[in-house]
Amino acid sequence: MQARRTVLTSIAIAASLGTIVSAGAQGFPSRPITMIVPFAAGGSGDTIARIVGERLRVALGQPVIIENVAGASGSIAGARVARTPGDGYTLIQGNWATHVLNGAIFTLQYDLLNDFQPISLLATESLIVVSRKTLPASDLRELIAWLRANPDKASAGTGGGGSVGHVAGVFFQKETGTRFTFVPYRGVGPAMQDLVAGQIDLMFDTAANSLPQVRAGNVKVYAVTSASRLPDAPDIPTAGEAGLPGFLFSNWRAIWAPKGTPAPIVERLNAAVHEVLADAAVRKRLAELGQEIVADAQQTPEALGAHHKAEIEKWWPIIKAAGIKAE
Repeated sequence: MQARRTVLTSIAIAASLGTIVSAGAQGFPSRPITMIVPFAAGGSGDTIARIVGERLRVALGQPVIIENVAGASGSIAGARVARTPGDGYTLIQGNWATHVLNGAIFTLQYDLLNDFQPISLLATESLIVVSRKTLPASDLRELIAWLRANPDKASAGTGGGGSVGHVAGVFFQKETGTRFTFVPYRGVGPAMQDLVAGQIDLMFDTAANSLPQVRAGNVKVYAVTSASRLPDAPDIPTAGEAGLPGFLFSNWRAIWAPKGTPAPIVERLNAAVHEVLADAAVRKRLAELGQEIVADAQQTPEALGAHHKAEIEKWWPIIKAAGIKAE
């Protein structure tokens, strides 16, 4: 009889907790949501987060506060979100570097796959090879020739040691037989400021961060790292067209919540992101930044989880074999 009472009590408690979670999810969100951006303000990740966050406010009916937590190539932000309760009120917008690359070059205090709950993929983007305006090279072939003629004299800005731009630059060196120095910054925004000012020579940068400066004529542009030209910047050749076939590199962005976030809240957040990505104004603004929004079928939490796992399995062996280290 006592055992039976214990079982019934446990069932009642579980049912009560389920009711509480369900009720909490039904009222979600009831206060502002914070979206952590693991990059400095002014960079491409920050810009995209603000575009998405602005429209999420409408979809969710609550303000979305963007908080920049830069440092250690995004691992400081990752650790913070991984330790946050999974209640849906703290999200992280990360990318290939923060949620794939970091695990291959850092000893992290969190698990990239198991400490985050996937919400949705957002978009993919190519990188762009750009330089200061005064660099004496008019196309990619001339840039490679200039770098070969000046080994170890040029400087390439990155968003930090082991960032997307750093990895792309290392692969570029291997493809071209060039040598130059990497200069790490606390985000691609500050690095771009120095490139425009002529303090560094080149960058392998996200399209979102570079295209505004390219269009303003503040930097030289040589190529995009995609297999085809960008729809919103069709005048920029691919690396293959510019003389470096095989130099292909892409970045992707997504939103996660901390692990343990209840399924109804995950569904609510995913539906809101889906609504944001279907908005014509958002699509236009992201396209102008070189972002290609993923297809509907790729916008589910399950699709992000599968993609994330596949990318880790693909890239970790390549990065480790190349000996890429955090600076």
